[in-house]
Amino acid sequence: MYWQDDKEDKPFVVPENVLDLLFQIDCPTLPVDHAWLLQREIRRVLPWFGQGPGEGLHIIHGADSGNGWERPQAAAELLHLSRRIKLTLRLPQARIDAAGPLSGARLDIAGHSMRIGVAKPRKLALTNILYTRYLAGPETGDEELFIAWAVEQLQSLGVRFKKVLCGRRTTIERPEGALQTRSLMVADLPYPDAVRLQEQGIGPHRALGCGLFVPQKSF
Repeated sequence: MYWQDDKEDKPFVVPENVLDLLFQIDCPTLPVDHAWLLQREIRRVLPWFGQGPGEGLHIIHGADSGNGWERPQAAAELLHLSRRIKLTLRLPQARIDAAGPLSGARLDIAGHSMRIGVAKPRKLALTNILYTRYLAGPETGDEELFIAWAVEQLQSLGVRFKKVLCGRRTTIERPEGALQTRSLMVADLPYPDAVRLQEQGIGPHRALGCGLFVPQKSF
C-alpha cells in the first residue's frame, strides 16, 4: 500500500509580533509591592509605555523559595534580588527599538535605586499551560463570579482551553486606591491560542503587571 497525505504536519513556530524585552538590572532590593512605583519610573523615561495594546510590565517577583528562604508577602517588606533577575517588558515588536532609552537609565523606586543595563528580546513561550499572578477583575470576593468573568474574557479572544483555576489574592497599591487581583491558571491550550493569550492578555492594567500570561514557574 502507498499512502500519501495531502498536508504534512509542521511544528508550530511562535510568531514575533509581541516579544518580552529583558533588561539586565543592578538593584539589590525592592519593595514587594512596587508595581505602581516602577511603572511610573519607566514612564518617566518612556512616556508612551502602557498606552498601546500589547504593552505591559512583568512585576519583579524573584524566587518563591530556595534554600529555606520564602518570598516575603507583606507589601512593605523587601525583595532581595540576585543579578540574574531581569526587568521585563512585554512589547509589540514595533516598540522594541523605542524602548532603547531605558538602557542606561537609573530609576528610583521608593528610594531603591535600579540601574538598567542592556536588553535582549525573547519570543513568547511555546506551552499549553499559562499563568498570571495578577488579574484585575470583579472585586466582589466571589471566586466563582471571578472565574465566570475570566472564562468570558478568554472566550471573547477566541481562545480554546479546558481548565481554568483561580488562586491567590493580591493587592496592588495605587494613589487612586488599592487594586484587588487574583492569580489565574489556564490549561490545555492549543499552541496558537496560548500565543494569542500571551500577546493580548485579559483584563485591565497591563502597565501594573495585570493580565500578562507566562508559563508556570516563570518570572
